[in-house]
Formats: sequence, structure tokens, C-alpha cells
Amino acid sequence: MAWEAAVALVQKIMDADYVDDAEAGGVLDALDQALACPSGYVRDLIFWPEGREATAAEVVDQALAYQPFAL
Repeated sequence: MAWEAAVALVQKIMDADYVDDAEAGGVLDALDQALACPSGYVRDLIFWPEGREATAAEVVDQALAYQPFAL
């Protein structure tokens, strides 16, 4: 997924521009997969940010910067 497309989808969620929760969930799941994040990671960045609320572009950048850690 192109960066611009991911930003547009995040903005769609942030603007609550979706028909129902199922549509929003599908978009968020697609973002997690496309940005190689664990399930729910993008959702957390949007709805429960650490610190101030991020812009859509910042959410995508943070998601792309995700690095898994070894246990």
C-alpha cells in the first residue's frame, strides 16, 4: 500500500467517515496488514495515542517505524 493511500485511510477513520463498525474494522485490519503491524496497532495509534493526538501522516509514519522485539 502506498504511503498516501494509507494516510487517506487513516484520515477516513479519524474523520469517522465510515458506514458502520464493521467497515472501520476492515479498514483498520487492512492498515495493520499493509503496514506490517500487529493486529490493533494502528487502532491504538489513532484512538489511544501516547501524548498528543497525531495527524494521519504521523500515525502512518509511526506504524511504518514499528519494530518487533524479541522476547
